Amino acid sequence: MKKQGEISYVNGPVIKASNMTGYLMRELVYVGESQLIGEIIELEGENATIQVYEETTGMKPGEPIYSTGRPLSVQLGPGIIGNIFDGIQRPLPDIAKKTGPFIARGTNVNSLDLEKEWDISLLVKPEDSLRPGQVVAELKETSVIVHKIMVPPGLKGVVKEVVPDGRYTVEQEIIKLEGENNERHSIKLYQEWPIRQPRPYYERISIGQPLLTGQRVFDTFFPLAKGGTAAIPGGFGAGKTMTQHQLAKWSDADLIIYVGCGERGNEMTDVLEEFPELEDPATGKSMMERTVLIANTSNMPVAAREASIYTGITLAEYYRDMGFNVALMADSTSRWAEALREISGRLEEMPAEEGFPAYLPTRLAEFYERAGYVKTLDQQREGSISLIGAVSPPGADFSEPVTQNTKRFVRCFWALDKSLASSRHFPAVSWLESYSEYLDDLKPWLQKNVSEDWLELRNRAMTLLKEEARLQEIVKLVGEDVLPDNQRLILEIARLIKVGFLQQNAFSKIDRYSTQEKQYWMLKIILYLYDQALPLIKKNIPVSKLKDEGLFSKIMKMKDSIPNDKIEEFKKLKDEIEGFYQEIWNNYQS
Repeated sequence: MKKQGEISYVNGPVIKASNMTGYLMRELVYVGESQLIGEIIELEGENATIQVYEETTGMKPGEPIYSTGRPLSVQLGPGIIGNIFDGIQRPLPDIAKKTGPFIARGTNVNSLDLEKEWDISLLVKPEDSLRPGQVVAELKETSVIVHKIMVPPGLKGVVKEVVPDGRYTVEQEIIKLEGENNERHSIKLYQEWPIRQPRPYYERISIGQPLLTGQRVFDTFFPLAKGGTAAIPGGFGAGKTMTQHQLAKWSDADLIIYVGCGERGNEMTDVLEEFPELEDPATGKSMMERTVLIANTSNMPVAAREASIYTGITLAEYYRDMGFNVALMADSTSRWAEALREISGRLEEMPAEEGFPAYLPTRLAEFYERAGYVKTLDQQREGSISLIGAVSPPGADFSEPVTQNTKRFVRCFWALDKSLASSRHFPAVSWLESYSEYLDDLKPWLQKNVSEDWLELRNRAMTLLKEEARLQEIVKLVGEDVLPDNQRLILEIARLIKVGFLQQNAFSKIDRYSTQEKQYWMLKIILYLYDQALPLIKKNIPVSKLKDEGLFSKIMKMKDSIPNDKIEEFKKLKDEIEGFYQEIWNNYQS
């Protein structure tokens, strides 16, 4: 490091510096005698503005600025999975060992364990030609994740030396490479990458496979594709964090990256306590075997909150390049936007709507555009990043800037309803305000792997729910008794859909996760009941005779009484419905 610049003015996390000749835009710098981590965000001649990712209290003009000559980057290598980092990829367990339960200013720890040895298998030999993104070695990072060591982007050449299979630390050189101009390069178990620069890939692939979550309201009504983007807006207490926890636990992504961005510390504590004990349904192992946590809670420096999003997406891109399907949960992008607003205010920039900076839409677009389903740089694998961002609009006002701008850049909108959450209906997803633009993309996969009439059933159920919402307005005015029987039947069937299908119990071992086949049969049974009852209504048989409490109760409870592997029980239930209404029809004719 060289000592050149100096602090001229301190304004919270924003530092004005002078004598900054030779520094670079977006360069990582160490600020002051305590060497706090910062990043240059403005550079004009010899003057610079630095965003500091730690508490700046007590700093004064004249303290030095140390240059690193490189951008703010993360270390990408084995040891990431199962770890918990702060917003700039400092491992919190290592900081706790070094400084205790509170993060001391200027704490500098390595992102990866430099002493741990990894048992690696080399996949190349001398004189092999290597290209960017090619896998050169493999190791078991956890019991469920095989970590692939890749040639860094922009690097290619011929292997001159390679170590034998064995145990190595991340700092040890495993391959010596000779480039086109006879320059020498070394490949280690890790590489560094700037967090604000997207990692390259060969090409984007059209998406067509759903991210299965086991949550019926998402998988059946508003599905998300692997490589897609989704937003979960909702007011305080609507269940955003709870919903993201469920998605992290049960989605069929190979890897989960959970970014706690500006939320309360107790919510990250819940993740830390639950995930190690939770059994992954896909592998039977601990959830932490395929999870990375990034914590930048509301009591941590606000500037690092802005960086934590980019740290998370860069880690996701690294594992995507290995051929994994990664799901990234950002909780919440509103707190990230508030960090942008605070930094913008300190910079005295002209504010836009509600004080947010004018470049808020651009930053949101840059973040969500890093999702996608791609063919990797060496054209040998396919991987994806699915982005799910929670949004916390004040007072559940979806017209505020963060929600509206997020809506522009995502194709799946899972709107949470506070009234549903208050009535203990979880997930509290509003079926009237939510939507998914992936239905047509996923239709071929779902017809092939679930059923040809999947989309037809889903659309019929949505039509009934919308009709029920319209009828409820009439009921509020004049009561249900004035409705004709065919409309009263719609109210009964819609109640079965809402309570018996959309509502899900996260604490039930049977109901907390539903396979696609079970979801299909549950919806089919409910609509089959409607199809059997409606002709009898048209024959003037009153709805009171058609609603058998025992049968309706059995259908309402089928989500918790029929396990995923007992699909034949649904066929018995279907026969029972047919027999019940056939008996009513026979009695009517006689």
